[in-house]
Amino acid sequence: MAEKSHMNDISFRLMTLIHDNPLRRVLDNPMNTLQAAGIRPSQQVLEVGCGPGFFTIPAARIVGDGGCVHAIDLHPLAVRMVKEKLRKAGLTNVKVAIADAAETGLPDKNIDVAFLFGVAHSLPLDAVIPELYRVLKHGGILAVQTFSGRSLEKVANGGLFTFTGKEGRVLKFQRK
Repeated sequence: MAEKSHMNDISFRLMTLIHDNPLRRVLDNPMNTLQAAGIRPSQQVLEVGCGPGFFTIPAARIVGDGGCVHAIDLHPLAVRMVKEKLRKAGLTNVKVAIADAAETGLPDKNIDVAFLFGVAHSLPLDAVIPELYRVLKHGGILAVQTFSGRSLEKVANGGLFTFTGKEGRVLKFQRK
């Protein structure tokens, strides 16, 4: 796998406490962030690094029964946790898998929107960006939420995407 080994279970559980804290949803409303990314009903969406599902459940609600969220993470605990949350929420339009962002296993040109929220800094973007280009439909959107300019430079300088704008902390790129 191209990505570094995942965090240990203790670190993941600490991150989950932050993500699942209701105050976080007030300070960083996932619905607003997903809408800024361009996620709409009936789309095929790829979530890279789903973690404990902070964005997964809201994304599933946005795309509805006509769409599908493909949520991937390297951490087995993340996948188990998201599957349990989906079961409790009664959502069936999400496919959760342990997968490397540089080798998603998804078909070519199948995804409308791919998003990297809070994970771009930890990914080998030189390997991930071509994979996202491969799975996105022509004109598809790559949305990146980051606190670092590194992600913007890596995506924009590859020649595969065109920067189309920024809304809040969400940078949007369109597949050429």
